[in-house]
Amino acid sequence: MGLLSCLLLWKLVLLQSSAPLPSAGPPRTPAAGGSSVVSEEAVSGAAGAPALLRCQSPRMVWTRDRLRDRQRVVHWDVRGAGGAARLLDMDSAGEQRVYRARDLGRLLLAPSAFLDGNFSLLIRAVEDSDAGLYTCNLHHHYCHLDERLAIRLDVTDDPREAHAHWDGEREVLRAARGAPALLRCVNRAPVWTDRHLEEAQQVVHWDRQPPGVPHDRADRLLDLYASGERRAYGPPGLRGRAAVRADAFARGDFSLRIAALEPADAGTYSCHLHHHYCGLHERRVFHLRVREPPAGPPPDPGHGSGAGPAPDPTLARGRSVIHVVVPEGRAHFFQQLGYVLATLLLFILLLITAVLVTRQRRRGGCEHTDKRSGKAERKDVKVVELSVSPYRTEEIQLDYKNNILKERAELAHSPLSTKNIDLDKELRKEYCK
Repeated sequence: MGLLSCLLLWKLVLLQSSAPLPSAGPPRTPAAGGSSVVSEEAVSGAAGAPALLRCQSPRMVWTRDRLRDRQRVVHWDVRGAGGAARLLDMDSAGEQRVYRARDLGRLLLAPSAFLDGNFSLLIRAVEDSDAGLYTCNLHHHYCHLDERLAIRLDVTDDPREAHAHWDGEREVLRAARGAPALLRCVNRAPVWTDRHLEEAQQVVHWDRQPPGVPHDRADRLLDLYASGERRAYGPPGLRGRAAVRADAFARGDFSLRIAALEPADAGTYSCHLHHHYCGLHERRVFHLRVREPPAGPPPDPGHGSGAGPAPDPTLARGRSVIHVVVPEGRAHFFQQLGYVLATLLLFILLLITAVLVTRQRRRGGCEHTDKRSGKAERKDVKVVELSVSPYRTEEIQLDYKNNILKERAELAHSPLSTKNIDLDKELRKEYCK
């Protein structure tokens, strides 16, 4: 009957309190999509040697879940006239512990506190010694979170003076002697109320950026989940040489190990740690540079007589990568532009020279043709004059019946003015124009 009466009193006090319950702090929401860079490191290694990119975080350790459901703890402390003291505590499994015998059955904490986020403390009958500063402390051992809420309790003899107010720093509760008092502490953030989300919301992945590639276009190498699932990506040559320990979540060590470095492995590597349950979003950046392997000592000629021919160094080198560096400076651009302009100018000069030579040859041919045609014309004129002269001295005495026949005869025997037209000469003139 005593336990039943305590529960009834607890419900009665909760129903009578009409004021809103203050929160122990703002609700914690998952971080934004982008993670914050917490470290940046330059790493170099010789080709053919292994490389280790260290990425560790104790907040990502999964083995602490062996405590089952005791990761979250709430405890109430008081600081009064008699000093500071721990009153009671309770873990997320519902187990409570009261530190002072006089408080057994007098101080109550709801067993469902980690289900509904109400961690309020009920004092069944207030005494003068209960006055002081009370603190509600929430601890999340798995996520390394700590939150605290302070409330001051004053005791009065007049029940009409019982009330609660805010003094600018904390809540002040004035309670009547012998009456119940409820010290409110409420935090309904998922990190305090959810129990089975840790494993599904814990993710680690590695990215790689080749030289010159921005962060938003990086290639995914590995995905690791607290449940044990793993996914490998990236080029086949690097996929078989890059690995993370199998017990990474047990140790909190997610370091990337690359066996037998190659020149093509150079670039920027990023280790992303995401714990959505605890609100952890971190990124660690590593700039990997691959050096040429150190040259070995020269062979001893005194001991090489019976060792046989030396192996070909090109056969043992394996795959090689040729890096072509293309300059992108302004001087290179102007140099290429000068080559193009010089070639274009030379082509224009050659074209002008060819046109001038062709026109000169055409003019010389036309003048030579005009001279030859002039000589031929003079000869033709002389021939025509010689052939026409007999007709001028010859007198033809004919008897015509009428004037018409006479005119026809005169026209037939009269010398005509001859005009020689050289068609070849005319065509040449038109062509030379």
